[in-house]
Amino acid sequence: MARYMIRFLIRCLAPAVAMAVLAGCGLGETAATTAAMAEAKAQEIKAAKQTQAKIEKQLEDAQATAAHQREAAEKLTE
Repeated sequence: MARYMIRFLIRCLAPAVAMAVLAGCGLGETAATTAAMAEAKAQEIKAAKQTQAKIEKQLEDAQATAAHQREAAEKLTE
């Protein structure tokens, strides 16, 4: 009877011990770190897109200014 009780306890406690060992080795921290890194990358991509849009707008503004200056210069030479 004691032998069966020991086997039963081992079968019931083994998964709990295994989970405790995995939790202790940082498996949970790894998942949290991965999620944090993904969030940081998403914010980095968002910031890069905003910077790109800002630079494209500045370029368009500079091209428009140059076009107006050319038009003004052409009118002066007529």
